[in-house]
Amino acid sequence: MKLIVGLGNPGQNYQNTRHNIGYMVLDNYLGNVNWKTDKLAYVYKNNDVIYIKPTTYMNLSGCAVEYYLNYYKIEIKDLLVIQDDMDLDIGCIRLKKNSSSGGHNGIKDIIKFLNTNDFLRLKIGISKPDNDVIDYVLSKFNKEEQQILNDSFSKSNSILDDFINDIDVERLMNKYN
Repeated sequence: MKLIVGLGNPGQNYQNTRHNIGYMVLDNYLGNVNWKTDKLAYVYKNNDVIYIKPTTYMNLSGCAVEYYLNYYKIEIKDLLVIQDDMDLDIGCIRLKKNSSSGGHNGIKDIIKFLNTNDFLRLKIGISKPDNDVIDYVLSKFNKEEQQILNDSFSKSNSILDDFINDIDVERLMNKYN
């Protein structure tokens, strides 16, 4: 069984913001599915894959990830977290494993709850802000940026397919990085 987590914040006012790129990637990948509102997340289950969009808000994502890993008895090696990354240009994609939070509070909280950083992350670039970080990550993408992201979704979809199909993590990172 696999757990794929799209990080973001719940609610209409956060929809299509930079910090919600994890939600956006899952929505693009799955299309119009019926998300179940559960204890700590929106949940969609398809065969042996559990997809979640934590409703705990970004900076408190760790308890949701830990809960669903434990509930479904999923190993860390079968966890993929989709996050935004300010150190990458808009739409650039990187797979990372066993690395620090890089200042990302949602990832920092997951590392704290899981007591490890040894899980796979799909980082989607949102570029660096010229202004306040909080205002920036909660801002919406402009049309040009949205088009760049839409173009990168096909690559993220392929990554998700390969992860689900049990391609070795090292091979997966070599293929897409």
